[in-house]
Amino acid sequence: MGRRSFEDLVAEAGAVSVAGWDFGWLDGRASEQRPSWGYQRVLGERLGKAAAALDIQTGGGEVLAGAGNLPPLMVATESWPPNIAKATQLLHPLGVALVADPDEPPLSFGDNAFDLVSSRHPVTVWWSEIARVLRPSGTYLAQHVGDASVFELVEYFIGAQTEEIRKRRNPDDDRAAAIAAGLEIVDLRYERLRVEFGDIGAVVYFLRKVPWMVPDFTVDGYRDRLLAMHDEIEAHGPFVAHSTRFLIEARKP
Repeated sequence: MGRRSFEDLVAEAGAVSVAGWDFGWLDGRASEQRPSWGYQRVLGERLGKAAAALDIQTGGGEVLAGAGNLPPLMVATESWPPNIAKATQLLHPLGVALVADPDEPPLSFGDNAFDLVSSRHPVTVWWSEIARVLRPSGTYLAQHVGDASVFELVEYFIGAQTEEIRKRRNPDDDRAAAIAAGLEIVDLRYERLRVEFGDIGAVVYFLRKVPWMVPDFTVDGYRDRLLAMHDEIEAHGPFVAHSTRFLIEARKP
């Protein structure tokens, strides 16, 4: 089979649904090195020991559904309507209550409600609210996106970012915020991971899936840059970037 044209690739990637938080469409087209700690496995271990747990910003529910070992009381929140619908369909059969939540404080739960609060790649983290809904000795376990994640891709399209922007989501800031909210840091691990985009369709899909990376992204608006990247990939192989991730676990005294 011959190489697919730029127009064919971007048209396909522009038409496919980006609902949910499953990146399976990218299989064989893009790859991302996974953090060594195995978040979903660790989450499953913690859920198996919990009596009541809350998963914040659950996306389409895929990570939580795949973790197994759900506790007797399991609640998840999500704000984006397409994800709310998908997570409801996926999690309700597992006995998980899905709460539509705007990702702004306050969380819709009473004080000391959960012994485990979790989240994978939350867009916002309200530490005081996490501390409030945790029971004494309860823990927050999460995998956060780190600073300057996939910025090689971001800066290809919108230019060099300031040092202030590049330092956002630094794990040291989350450490300080968690401590300020009255939590104790139990574990904090950070890794920088290789990401490869094998064709321009994968790039278009990714930027549609995570729209905050290039906030005004459209195929038409960035056609010239997309075409230039397509030519580079065709000539030299995958476009390489690096994601940053950190595992954080904090305990309420």
